[in-house]
Parts: sequence; structure tokens; C-alpha cells
Amino acid sequence: MERVAWNKIERNAPVRKRFLKPTHSTPEFRLPMALYNQSPSTIALVSAITTEGSRASALDLIVDCNRCARLRDHCAMVAEKKRRAYLGFEYWGRPVPSFGDPQARVLFVGLAPGAHGSNRTGRPFTGDGSGDFLYPLLHKAGFASQSVATHRDDGMVLYDARITAVVRCAPPGNKPLPDEIANCAPYLDEEIAALDQLRVIVCLGKIAFDGVVAHLLRTGQIERRGQLVFGHDVEYRIPRGQTSERRWLLASYHPSLQNTNTGKLTPAMMLRVFRRARQRAGLPAS
Repeated sequence: MERVAWNKIERNAPVRKRFLKPTHSTPEFRLPMALYNQSPSTIALVSAITTEGSRASALDLIVDCNRCARLRDHCAMVAEKKRRAYLGFEYWGRPVPSFGDPQARVLFVGLAPGAHGSNRTGRPFTGDGSGDFLYPLLHKAGFASQSVATHRDDGMVLYDARITAVVRCAPPGNKPLPDEIANCAPYLDEEIAALDQLRVIVCLGKIAFDGVVAHLLRTGQIERRGQLVFGHDVEYRIPRGQTSERRWLLASYHPSLQNTNTGKLTPAMMLRVFRRARQRAGLPAS
């Protein structure tokens, strides 16, 4: 199997695709003991999410989640102290729910909320430099109604797209611990399972990519990671999920200021990935 890097393939050149053989015709949810804490509370959480069948109840679970004491303490501390520029702003200070179209064909998966971005505004990639880079490109690619994202009530609407993260609370230093990623994994599983129109998953950064690959392993869609390697502008064909349509896994560098200010990630680079996502999702070109 070969990795496909679209930025290295000429537009009219023959395309070699990655194919992953599904291990089940209808994947079943399985508790991944290698990734989740093997505690009764974890098992209860997975059971609650997978049997509830309600997006609203899952949202309540996310917002009220207290599984990671370190993250909750950090979010609360940041919300109390605030940054000087936002002293008059009421911080969200809780786990951040996903945002976007419940019938999305494209799911964008990030790392975690920013301390003074999503942790402040309560919406993914809203209110910080990463969002200032991301949303204009989502708008240009036809996924967002506007280019500016400042707060939850700014009128932003996503079309055929949804944004989530592998960790729902802002971690100290933007570095969640492995067990914190594992604690959030059931929410990612529920999110993906609920999107019955989903065709493309776009991972923003390596941690998001690893989190989605772990999801594929947990749900029995692949037996092993194999040659699934993160890189900017790569894509892999993944097995059918709960639909009869093929799905695709795409990746981009994360729109962090470290990447965008240094030129490691440019607007043109990310826009190319987003337009490829539209194509793979069967959406009209933007």
C-alpha cells in the first residue's frame, strides 16, 4: 500500500490510491482496552454514549464531563484569571462541543481547544489565531458562511461540514496526556457514528490524525495501522462505515501560529486540502 501525497502529483497524472480492506461488513463498537482506561467509569461512559442514540444527550455528556481533573482545573483557572485583552469577556471554561452541520459530509478534526480561543468562546477554532487562519479558508472553500469567527453568536454557519477535536478541554501547553486523549475517545466515536452522511474526515495535525486512526482500530474498520502515515496533503481510502459509500481520510498540518507564522503551512496549502475534501465528498467545486 502506498501513501498518496496530492501536492506531489501532477493534476493530470494517474492517481494511485490507498485501499484499506474492511475487517467487518458492519463494524461493531468495541471497547479499546489498549487506549481507554479500564475503569468502570470509562465503561459506563462508553455504554451511555453508544446506547443513548441522542445527539443532545451526548452533547450534555461532553459539556458536563469531568473525567480529566488536570484539564478541568486548567480550563477553570484560565477562565477565572483571563487574559488582559479579554477581561470583559465571560469565558466558556468547559469542554467544548462540536460545531456545524449535523448532516455533514466532511468532518474536520482538530487537537484541542485553545486556552483563550475555544475555551473562551465555547466553539471550535473560534477567537484565536488558529481560527483566524482556518475560517477564511473554510469560507473560501464553500464550507463556511463567513470568513470571520469571533464568538458563538456571530452568525457563523457551516455547510456540509462539522468541526470537532480529539480532546474537548484546553490542555496546559496545548499538550494533552495520552490518558486524556483516551478519555475523550468515546466522544469522537459517537460523533463519527452519528454522521450518517459522512464521506471525508480531514485531520488537522498529527495528534488528530492519530486519534482518527485509533478510532478506525477501535471500531474494527482496520486491523492494524499499517502504512497510515501522517503528512500534509495525504489521503487514504478507508473502509465503508455504516453507509454503503466509500470514505476518505485526509490530513493537513495544524493551523497553529507556529506553523502559519513560519510558513510551514500557507493558506494555499490548506485550501488545496479543503478543495480535495469537497471533491471526495461529492460536493460541487467552490
